Amino acid sequence: MAPSASYLDYIKDLFSPFGEITVRKMFGGAGVYCDGAIFAICGDDDVWFKVDDVSRPEFEEAGLHPFEVEMNGKTGTMSYYNAPEDIFDDNDALRHWTGLALAASARAKKPAKKTKKKANKAKA
Repeated sequence: MAPSASYLDYIKDLFSPFGEITVRKMFGGAGVYCDGAIFAICGDDDVWFKVDDVSRPEFEEAGLHPFEVEMNGKTGTMSYYNAPEDIFDDNDALRHWTGLALAASARAKKPAKKTKKKANKAKA
């Protein structure tokens, strides 16, 4: 089920100390962005944080699980793990786990491509 508008407002408020938080509805859920970079996804009452090879072990050690999606009769996982419940009432936990997700998002960010205009300027 898609997250409600009130839940998305709550999510924006929860993560607001980390930067400019926006949400974009997608595929029955929503992507959560901080300063334009996606770091989490959410459904009607859950949050899944972005992970990578650096942060995944800590999520697994905490007993957290990957986001699973079914497509064409096959189940696959995405690079998002469920957020621990304590992020909703423990500021230290919120900072820690959100920090891991933001760092994974930053590492995944691809460098901007040079435009022809910039490339031509560099040649001059």
